[in-house]
Amino acid sequence: MRRDTFLKSLAAMSVAGALPTRALAASNIKMMIPANPGGGWDGTGRELGKALLDAKVADTVQYENKGGAAGAIGLAQFVNASKGDPNALIMSGAVMVGGIITGKPQVGMDRITPIARLTSEFNVFVVPADSPLKTMKDVVEQMQKNPGSVKWGGGSRGSTEHICASMLATRVGIDPKKVNYVAFRGGGEATAAVLGGNVTVGGSGYSEFAECIKAGKMRAIGVTSEKRLPGIAIPTMRESGYDVVLGNWRAVYGAPGISSEQRAALTDMVVKATKSDAWKAALEKNVWTPALLTGKAFDDFVDNEFASLRGIMHLSGML
Repeated sequence: MRRDTFLKSLAAMSVAGALPTRALAASNIKMMIPANPGGGWDGTGRELGKALLDAKVADTVQYENKGGAAGAIGLAQFVNASKGDPNALIMSGAVMVGGIITGKPQVGMDRITPIARLTSEFNVFVVPADSPLKTMKDVVEQMQKNPGSVKWGGGSRGSTEHICASMLATRVGIDPKKVNYVAFRGGGEATAAVLGGNVTVGGSGYSEFAECIKAGKMRAIGVTSEKRLPGIAIPTMRESGYDVVLGNWRAVYGAPGISSEQRAALTDMVVKATKSDAWKAALEKNVWTPALLTGKAFDDFVDNEFASLRGIMHLSGML
């Protein structure tokens, strides 16, 4: 081989070897969803996967559900199995923060790599369609008579719906430790419990209850947003006279031990995905509020959330 040809070949190989990680990380994404199918994390993770494909920044997306303990079980598995993997992602958010505060698992969110906050969603409280309790006022009056007689169903202990139920008790003079809360491993289980009459009140994001509400199988009696959700006739908790406002944000993280370049590559992929038609359609369909945040701003936000939720949970008698 001529010397100049050899040098050109060597240069080409060098360039190929130095390709940005973002060019190498776009093939096969592995998405850990630390909850059972049918819930908010599951829906968000799968919609993000569709958006990554639609934006053509990923060739395939594989999903794994591992529910339990506010995401701590899936988190531990992800940390142990995905160290240094630039193609691995895990869903996270406010529920995991609350679960870590209350459960104090051995593996925390400090072990994974922040990529982006994606959405914010407020909790909607529902009762079965045939429930004698027609409004949130009816629920509160029943709680004041006998707190244990009102069985609240929702996500893991420490989830935002659990926090909101405890906040409500505090606001109306009920010992929050008397709140009868039943934790489920995913939104699908919570929905089944409401439909089966196994809980008095169910709490979750609107997207998880929407079909049942529209079909008349559930009655929505309150939402934890400051204002009513766009185009949806559900009274806010404040409208009913109870100062309970709390959002549920969802985010995506990368594996432990990836480089700053690999983090940047994953962040770039996710940002591109949120600009896709598939993601825009998901936001509209699920009534999710877009809340994209990346980099240091996202890091700082999570730190503040730990402090804020810990304070709210303390005041609500959960700690």
